[in-house]
Amino acid sequence: MTVIEKLRLGVSTGTAAETRSLAASLAPHLPADATLALHGDLGVGKTTFVQGLARGLGIKGRVTSPTFTVYALHRGKPSETGSGAGVLLMHLDAYRLESAEQLESLLLDDFLVSPYCLAVEWPEKIAAWLPGDAWHLDLRIAGDRHSITLR
Repeated sequence: MTVIEKLRLGVSTGTAAETRSLAASLAPHLPADATLALHGDLGVGKTTFVQGLARGLGIKGRVTSPTFTVYALHRGKPSETGSGAGVLLMHLDAYRLESAEQLESLLLDDFLVSPYCLAVEWPEKIAAWLPGDAWHLDLRIAGDRHSITLR
């Protein structure tokens, strides 16, 4: 069973390391120019998931929540052939935004140069801006376990 099939059924993780590992294993299966909409309450592991995604994309630097800066850009490793600059990960935290219209002033489209992966925390705040083919993941906590489900 592929990681995508597992996520469609729902995956339970017990530690941050397990969540990061799951996200890292998803990264190679994402299409070019993927958008991931990460839904969930505060503290469910959205940033932890993005940290694992970054690792899976070959990003070595530290990935933290961009709550106050709204977004952060991270560049992944180049392809095996050495061509290209590697995947760009844009980590967008829309928590402090009131509407999708506020994104226009950030000029995000100028940064989304293919190949990229856009990971959006609090996507419901900017739902009108998200592409129709975005992958929506629901993150929840039940007791001491976290669950991640791909809609």
